[in-house]
Amino acid sequence: MLVASEVKGELARIVPARLCCRRAELAGLLSTDRTIGAVSTFDYGTARIAVQLAASLGLPISGPHPASRSGRPLRDRSPRRHHLVVGLDQAAIGEWAWDSAPACDRRAYLRGVLLGRGSISLGNSGPHVEFVLRGRRSADALRRRLRESGARAGLLQRRGRWVIYLKGREEVATLLRLTGANRGLLDFETARVGSEVRNRLNRLLNAEEANLARTVRAADRQLRAIDALEAGGRLQQLPDGLRAAATERKLQPEADLDTLAGALGVSRSAANHRLRRIVELAQGGGPRAASSRRARRRVGA
Repeated sequence: MLVASEVKGELARIVPARLCCRRAELAGLLSTDRTIGAVSTFDYGTARIAVQLAASLGLPISGPHPASRSGRPLRDRSPRRHHLVVGLDQAAIGEWAWDSAPACDRRAYLRGVLLGRGSISLGNSGPHVEFVLRGRRSADALRRRLRESGARAGLLQRRGRWVIYLKGREEVATLLRLTGANRGLLDFETARVGSEVRNRLNRLLNAEEANLARTVRAADRQLRAIDALEAGGRLQQLPDGLRAAATERKLQPEADLDTLAGALGVSRSAANHRLRRIVELAQGGGPRAASSRRARRRVGA
């Protein structure tokens, strides 16, 4: 089963070959309106790739170091999970513009945004990716960039924050493909196909169960009708075709219409008509009563 942390772990192990892509990914990691000139994360893999990218570009680095809620470094060495901060010289990275960036840089930028700002949920309620930002302008810009890349994103406001979200398998798969999470995408698609196969199998089993229940109920009505006609001495008065259908039904009480039709040497609709006629005769007392009942139904209609 695909785990969200495995997706981020895979993305954090990608080191772009081209320097322009490394710069674009760093720009994505820093695309936050919370902390200027620093990558803030709980994920060690994200902190590590931020250091690697900056070092490969020859940029000055501060950290990573654990930080408290106030942003000051913590001095203790306890094993609990810390909020990591990697300080970077944002001016040294230089200006980076989405509109003039090539496709490879845009993908690297989105990978950085997903590592630095994204949260991934792959629970039973369906795949879901969110980016939480403080400013509406930053949210609108990220939403536009995702849409221009082929991932349709929604926008909502929650507790004073702006949330960019992607819901549904197609949108999340598009984002994984864009950011280079190939292994995650493969596992994701495998899980999707498995889920679709299970759902289809469940639908087929439910339909088969419903058909079987209808067959059993119909057979029970027919057998009771045959017993009633036989008890009243009317079974032998029926035409040959109806008597043959009644005999075959008693011989095969659990058979479906196709099996009975094959045994009788008639079509499925003919076998169904004969058995339905037997039930009508048992309920109505005879052909004339059945005809009168049908006439009354036509008048009432």
